[in-house]
Amino acid sequence: MMHFETPPVGVLQDTLALQRQAYLAHPVPSLAERKADLHTLQRFIREHKEALCDAVSLDYGHRSRHETLLAEVFPAVDGIDHILKHLRGWMRPQRRSVDWRNFLGASNRVLPQPLGVVGVIVPWNFPLNLSMVPLSYIFAAGNRAMVKMSENSRHLAAYLIQHMPAYFPPEKLRFFDETGGVGVEFSKLKFDHLLFTGSGQTGKAVMAAAAQNLCPVTLELGGKAPAIVCDDFPLKLAAERILFVKLLNAGQICTTVDHAWLPEAKVDEFVNLARALVAKRYPSLDSPDYTSIIDQRAFERLLVALEDARNRGAQVLSLMDGLAFDRDTRKIAPHIVLNAPPDSLLLQREIFGPILPLRSYMSLDAVMASINAGPRPLAVYPFSYDRAKIQHIIDHVMSGGVSVNDALFHVGQHDLPFGGVGDSGMGHYHGHEGFETFSKMRPVFYQTRLSTLKFLWPPYGKFADRVLAFLIR
Repeated sequence: MMHFETPPVGVLQDTLALQRQAYLAHPVPSLAERKADLHTLQRFIREHKEALCDAVSLDYGHRSRHETLLAEVFPAVDGIDHILKHLRGWMRPQRRSVDWRNFLGASNRVLPQPLGVVGVIVPWNFPLNLSMVPLSYIFAAGNRAMVKMSENSRHLAAYLIQHMPAYFPPEKLRFFDETGGVGVEFSKLKFDHLLFTGSGQTGKAVMAAAAQNLCPVTLELGGKAPAIVCDDFPLKLAAERILFVKLLNAGQICTTVDHAWLPEAKVDEFVNLARALVAKRYPSLDSPDYTSIIDQRAFERLLVALEDARNRGAQVLSLMDGLAFDRDTRKIAPHIVLNAPPDSLLLQREIFGPILPLRSYMSLDAVMASINAGPRPLAVYPFSYDRAKIQHIIDHVMSGGVSVNDALFHVGQHDLPFGGVGDSGMGHYHGHEGFETFSKMRPVFYQTRLSTLKFLWPPYGKFADRVLAFLIR
């Protein structure tokens, strides 16, 4: 049993004051200093990767080591390499044009400068990825950071709190664990920017708290991301790709395939393909490659959603032989659900588990209308080799991002921004947009020694009339 003491509000405020003071004393770190921070962060991840995987697995009950390496360690390490390659160009002042009629000889620049102190609130589902990747952009932009981990990441939080100070001093980076009420107080701090990843309900509370300080926020939320399999796309390939993403981390991904739309005639074949794939990839519920549900509350919520669908007349199919779930290990077998009614829990709420409702369609327009009738999702996943059809879906269904003929992997592209829209979030990070999110893109106007505006100083007369007439002719 792990015991933590809740950090008093004063500790949070003192840390913010310490980092703010350090920022004011040295507001614009050099390229070399930023690169050094990025190399240090990367070195920490590499030197501690096995212990970090173990800590995450302890928090889950069981988390596939390969999934942690693939979805958390690798993106963070590889992403830092991408930033190091581009950082000099990102930091370079941007030239902007000048209206020569009014400001002959003057010049304009946009200077990317650090905001100061950035707060990060991290969820439990990918706690390494969603702390280390944002930190890499925060440091690239020259900032300092305070990071609040999830209450479901107790072992990982303890490890980071213990070992990170050997790499970064508290005036640069400090981690906090959630022991009850910490997140509320954390979101009330007067940061220069606040990044929150989590549920829409909590995101609203975080945004409301940040608004009291006029603190800008980036919200990475979730939603019901659909896959849309068109009639021309090979069904086996669609099943292989959709099931890989859906069962990664046992479906506990904000950008997973929440549900899939299939041509009506292909539903039964998809189910058969899914059964064969699950038997091959996860021979049993105790497979080390299959991840547990994070806690008892989430486990029970998923079982209730399955029972709700069953009671409403849906067909609930376990894709694995043997037990459909195991309370001791908090593992739930992969399930497909057919004919779930629109008001069922599975179709009303983000699933966040290894359950895939299949929805059949006759008309692609009806699919798009159904998606557009709900909140805008974090992602949409169209499957088709018809480019015009793909573009039609992209044009008519708004979402945070899109992966075409696959799912999830737009998030793994280092040079693409990542973010939601509407109910699925606001703002971006990853890529150049991530650097800009945590920077003040500061406009600077440089006047010449002799300003032509001098001829328009009061008192105004006929000459001013002629100049203004010329300017707005």
